[in-house]
Amino acid sequence: MSSCSGRENAKVVIVGSGFAGLAAAATLVKGGFENVLILEVKERIGGRVHTTKPFTENVIEVGIAKEENLLCEGPSASKNMCLPGSVTPRDYFFKEDGKQVSTKLVDQVCSHFSKLTDKAFDDELKHKHRKLSLGAYLDDAFGEFPLVATEDGQQVFEWCKRTECTDEACSSLYEVSASQISYYTALEGGFFNALGPGGYRAILDVLLTDLPSGSIQCSAPVKSIRWDLVRKGHCENQRYPVQVVCENGQSFEADHVIVTVSLGVLKDKASTMFEPPLPSTKLSAIENLGFGIVDKIFLFFEKSFWPDDCAGVQVVWKEGPEDKDVYESLSEGEAWKKTWFKKITGFDTVARHPTALCGWITGREALYMENLQDSEIGDICVRLLRSFTGWSVPEVSKTLISRWGSDSHVRVKAHKALASPLPPKDKLKLSYFLDSLHVK
Repeated sequence: MSSCSGRENAKVVIVGSGFAGLAAAATLVKGGFENVLILEVKERIGGRVHTTKPFTENVIEVGIAKEENLLCEGPSASKNMCLPGSVTPRDYFFKEDGKQVSTKLVDQVCSHFSKLTDKAFDDELKHKHRKLSLGAYLDDAFGEFPLVATEDGQQVFEWCKRTECTDEACSSLYEVSASQISYYTALEGGFFNALGPGGYRAILDVLLTDLPSGSIQCSAPVKSIRWDLVRKGHCENQRYPVQVVCENGQSFEADHVIVTVSLGVLKDKASTMFEPPLPSTKLSAIENLGFGIVDKIFLFFEKSFWPDDCAGVQVVWKEGPEDKDVYESLSEGEAWKKTWFKKITGFDTVARHPTALCGWITGREALYMENLQDSEIGDICVRLLRSFTGWSVPEVSKTLISRWGSDSHVRVKAHKALASPLPPKDKLKLSYFLDSLHVK
């Protein structure tokens, strides 16, 4: 911070109005900064937070606080399938032959799976596992478990790996490092797959209450960020060290800029957006960081067809995509596209929508699905539900499919290099933060 410009006078421009951008702005305003401007490329704020009302007057979260009473409490709201004790009779696990897997076996496998993943997250892996992929480590460690000898045990184990793909936003656990997964830091609090009546938008609204009117400018795509500009003259004559230029020709001068765009945008624009170019350490981090795709499939029916005590239909395959042999056989070529739907973990009930189900899918299968028509996706899901459950499943009334193929999720250590400010230390003029949001 310049010695001649206090917090109340310092100009700060934030690029992006997702959670990261709005939270940064609210924090700055609370800290005494009075000149904060947010530039957003879209016509709406929120980034990957996309709260809609497509079916009824109740919200649906296409995208991804307790103090504000925004969380949805109740049995259908908190659900992390592979936590010990979280799998109950309310979750119906069906095999391809229409038979249900016993709740006892499902709970035993999921509990053991959770213990194995905890070792990876807590950096407690044996030496022989540290260089393996997360999938390979889990296969080896699960091999010592008695239920590995049973067909049902193996199939539920594959389901657990498929579900973990969704949690890790990866295409396959065989493409994620077992040792580097410990770099992930979980947020405090429980896991919620639904919020209160206001949805995630309610959290954004809390942040917005701290921002002065006119501090957000939408439909303002940024073309370039000129940083580390030379200051001339005495304090009163010095020019600002950063200039942000938009596609429409508007420009904004600032003391500091915080960039919160997604990794997908950075991969596409980082080499041309910054003047001078970013240091090689940051460009290398952007190139080497990976991101995954997680999509939601909402199915809305005229009436529910599942039992009242059912919290979701989970599908268990004989040859699921996270089975080691299946993964290796489909690693090359495009045969996997014929069975893309096998990556769907199941269909959960949806809070405040008694006739709706939500399916989860991730990875290359999700990206492939995004190119299909909603009607085709809905038809395939109905066929899955009919063949697995044997229930009388009606046709889908409405569908809502997320398509987040261009959004990102950081999974490796390089984010530390990417998050460090420019210029470094006492020459701070451009503060750079990557939005690495992980909520489902």
